[in-house]
Amino acid sequence: MVDMFGIPQKKSLGRVLVIDDEADVRKSVTMALTKSGYEVIEAEDGQKAIAMMNSGDNPLVVDVIICDIRMPKVNGIEAVAYFRAQYPSRPVLVLTGFPDIQLATSLMKQGVVDYLVKPIEREKLAAAVQSAMTHRNKVA
Repeated sequence: MVDMFGIPQKKSLGRVLVIDDEADVRKSVTMALTKSGYEVIEAEDGQKAIAMMNSGDNPLVVDVIICDIRMPKVNGIEAVAYFRAQYPSRPVLVLTGFPDIQLATSLMKQGVVDYLVKPIEREKLAAAVQSAMTHRNKVA
């Protein structure tokens, strides 16, 4: 595949929205997923992510959403509930630094496809995203 200038382009495995208030976490997740072949879009909180998804006439198209829980403005629990209601075919993964079994169970019951704990290894993150993409393809 080439772009309009004839420059070869690598085909993306999919587009992932990463929502986390920590810039270092967003950067490391973005680097890991980009190296694994995904296109990544970043948002620093749930409010920005929701605005990005709903901007313009056409919603932002993403294949997978990765969302932190503890964030300012719209937190991860609120953002997950919104995405599950408004974009039910988009798989949501939670990536948190504060593991909580009750919260994990509750989120999984709401349709979250995976609950990951920071720091996460690149291979495990890429495998979770690939699994979520497979889940999306079955739903879509």
